[in-house]
Amino acid sequence: MQCEATQLRLQWSKAAGIDHVPQRFLVTCSSPGSEPQAVHTADSCRTLTDLQPETQYTVGVCTVLSNGERSEPASVTIYTIKLTVVSVDATSATVSWEQPGGINQTQLQYQISYQTPGTDEHITTTSSLSITLSDLRPASKYSVSVCSVLECGLKSQPVLHTFSTRSCLREMLSKTGLKEHYDHKLTLSTVLEINSNTTSDETITSVPVAFLKSLMLANANTRVVKCLTSGQSVSCSSLDSHDKLENIDAFNPVDLTTAMFLCSDSFLQQEMVLKMSMCQFAVPLLLPNCDTRQNTLMLWTLRDLIKKFPPREAESNLSTEEKVVQADIPMVSFVRLGEDRLSKSQIVNKLISNPQQYHDTFVHEGMECGDVPRRISDGLVEVSWYLPSKNNTDMFSNPMAVANLRGDVRSLETQFSFLCETSAAVVIFCDNSEAALHVLKGKQPKAELLLVVNSKTEKMFINPTNVIVRKKHNDQEAVRKLQVSIGRVIEKSSNNMKMEEMASIARQFGIEVDEDNPDCQQAKTLAERITNKIIDTVKFKEEQLPFQGKVWKELSKLEKEECRLLKAGETNIEAYKRQLSSQKEQLRNKQQSQGMSDAMKMFVQGMSSPVVQRSYFFKWLRIYLDDRSRQSLSGSRKLYKNLSTEKKDEIADLDRHISDCSLGLEHFLRELGQLYELACCLPENSPQRKNMETLPRLCAQMLLDGFPIELVDGNASNIPRRWISDVLTSLHDLVETKSRIKVVSVLGVQNTGKSTLLNTMFGVKFAVSSGFNTRGAFMHLIKVDAEQKKDLECDFIMVIDTEGLKDPELAQLSDSHEHDNELATLVIGLSDVTIFNINVVNFAEMKDILQIVVHAFIRMENLLEEERKPICHFVHQNVSATSDYHVREQKQTLSDLDEVTLSAAMMENKDDQVTRFTDVMEYDTDTKDTYIPGLWHGTPPMATVSSGYSEAVYNFKKKLLQDLAKSRKQGDLTDFNKSVDKCCRTC
Repeated sequence: MQCEATQLRLQWSKAAGIDHVPQRFLVTCSSPGSEPQAVHTADSCRTLTDLQPETQYTVGVCTVLSNGERSEPASVTIYTIKLTVVSVDATSATVSWEQPGGINQTQLQYQISYQTPGTDEHITTTSSLSITLSDLRPASKYSVSVCSVLECGLKSQPVLHTFSTRSCLREMLSKTGLKEHYDHKLTLSTVLEINSNTTSDETITSVPVAFLKSLMLANANTRVVKCLTSGQSVSCSSLDSHDKLENIDAFNPVDLTTAMFLCSDSFLQQEMVLKMSMCQFAVPLLLPNCDTRQNTLMLWTLRDLIKKFPPREAESNLSTEEKVVQADIPMVSFVRLGEDRLSKSQIVNKLISNPQQYHDTFVHEGMECGDVPRRISDGLVEVSWYLPSKNNTDMFSNPMAVANLRGDVRSLETQFSFLCETSAAVVIFCDNSEAALHVLKGKQPKAELLLVVNSKTEKMFINPTNVIVRKKHNDQEAVRKLQVSIGRVIEKSSNNMKMEEMASIARQFGIEVDEDNPDCQQAKTLAERITNKIIDTVKFKEEQLPFQGKVWKELSKLEKEECRLLKAGETNIEAYKRQLSSQKEQLRNKQQSQGMSDAMKMFVQGMSSPVVQRSYFFKWLRIYLDDRSRQSLSGSRKLYKNLSTEKKDEIADLDRHISDCSLGLEHFLRELGQLYELACCLPENSPQRKNMETLPRLCAQMLLDGFPIELVDGNASNIPRRWISDVLTSLHDLVETKSRIKVVSVLGVQNTGKSTLLNTMFGVKFAVSSGFNTRGAFMHLIKVDAEQKKDLECDFIMVIDTEGLKDPELAQLSDSHEHDNELATLVIGLSDVTIFNINVVNFAEMKDILQIVVHAFIRMENLLEEERKPICHFVHQNVSATSDYHVREQKQTLSDLDEVTLSAAMMENKDDQVTRFTDVMEYDTDTKDTYIPGLWHGTPPMATVSSGYSEAVYNFKKKLLQDLAKSRKQGDLTDFNKSVDKCCRTC
């Protein structure tokens, strides 16, 4: 008999000895106060339906012969129970039922049994009307039954129900607010968008938003995010202000990181890895999905990560930059076997940290939220890097990758086997060596094995010197012994494997490789077709990028002269203009003999790809070009660093060589601009001109996709006006004329951290040639969400980054001062807010530049109108807010600026209008000076970002956006185009 809430299935046996006699069965069913129901059947089973829940029924069955004779009925009284599954999560379920009618609750107990297929039945009893079943298996189907038990021991027929537990992953995603992003991934453009959470100090109501906001600022507390549940509202915090509250739903930081990577697209994953690495956090190497049981090698995610490795030559004192996936260094992996009481991750942290510079690289149970049970991250392999600084604090003399497997290797065969094949050494933490012997039986790992055990047995299977017996309560001794053993192993290791070579090993073990997706591979193939043509960089640029060479520089000089007319002398102005125009036409005619090169045709093909493939293409091309530039310029970098500034000619030659050998994404875009400018000189019906008409729109789409575009050509020190104008016009059309913008620019002496400042504030990444700062100015577009559009009165924020001014090595070149002053005047004239990034030691040089800028501003028409004044912020880097530096300098700075402003105004006969710096730019020493401490906490290359730096940058960002909200209305991109024209004429 099986009983449920509204139906009852009966089954009985026929009477013995009369099987040959024709017979039927009469089934009756009645409940108190209702008419009995009867039904005949020839079968020995019957299901009664439409019963009432929580009701007593008397059911009888008798045999009916063909002559009408009936046997005595067999009867039973049952109670239907309404069984309800109230809630289900990954490892528990709550079921409830109601008391049967007519029965005293004190007379009843309830027996509950539950099981999943293939397991033993669990039985428990309770006197209440509900129970929570715990320790269930995630993502499993369970059957549960409940029956009532009278004091005399009689039981009712059980009521059955089935349910399925949720997966741990789905439950985690639901609790963190990431559920919708499992299928629709978080994107980098969404994360960088300016919204209400960008600078809000109120509690953020989303775990992923809180995590990513903190991570993008390179905050050391990023990994600790808690949810505070209050009614239906959930708030998140990465601070310590809620530690004493009890209603906290905390997540293990390793689980949270795993969930974030599973729910982010590949480009956001890359950015997350870069920020985590800056904080010295371990990053995913193998990412598990506990739902699909699939692991992924995160090769693409790590592809963009660069580390500074110590000099490989004994006589060299220069570190070398190298992609971590291409670094030929050993990897040492750490795994756990069984339930070892020692915190493996904490031991590893101590192993790779010197005593003066400890980092919690790997999350361990001694950290905040580190003791929260992990739910989804077993099988995760994290990786970090140990990089010696070549001083007496080094723990190891050679660099190495350090991998850490989460979970017990007994249930992680795939990950363990992968690490044994790709590592120079695998360190196994276990209770005793016999346990390790059982797991390693039959294996022949390439890696050398080291054991960290509590007790050593006589039966050994590895070199006894590789077994470290841990003394109770003495972690430091284990660390010291591990350091010696690992150092010995990696010095003689021959199993060094680059991470990009691990892909083939991963595929052998059924591990997916993130770079294997079709969009990524197609983009990679196209980028390789371009870069495979590069044998000699100078020759490649001459043959494939011919329009940005000598002719373009001569054209740039002519265009500047057309604006300034400085060399006209006594020549008639109109005749002089015609002469300049004729010279330009001759130069353009020289260019017309060449068409679009094969490399540029492939570049345009990549630009025209679908959106995801296009982003992969730009990334791959930049990666390949950076790799080549890094190799070809490494020798020049050493010369550049050691060359005396007194050798003016050698500096000029070296500068020219570096410029010729540099090749980045910006050079291809620059070539596009020149091809377009040349086509615009042709008749409107020219086929060549028609073919070029789509180029501005393709470039505008790049801006929308989050890639920077060159505004000022750093080599020619010029703006290709027609090209930039049509790109911005196309962008205006692409966004359906919703293109109101506010502009933020940054100026500063070279190597003062201005690009890092912009990257930390806005997440923007400007093109930088490997080893050298890219010249010119680049613009980057950041979207503003609907809510903030009202406050900021714009649809986008345009960020303009510039090359470092007053390059000390180039300061003696003849045109360096002119170039710096032109660039500074241009970007300030275009900006609503200009950030002057200043280092303590070079503020005097910035004042020299400001004097020229002020002079140019006074000459600009309408710039002195109150609503046209740009806002000026001085950011003092490497200065603590408590330092007395700013107390001494603030008043003197403003006094000096007033002095140079008055001097410039007198030269322009405008000293009746302009007497102070604040007449030209909006500046207040109380609100427009920001002091930011040093970026690094500790000594590179193992230093982490200072929490003081992250906090100061965040506070400055708030101040900056407040000023943007109050700044003059610049208009849309069409108005910005007009501003570019005006500034070009002034410069």
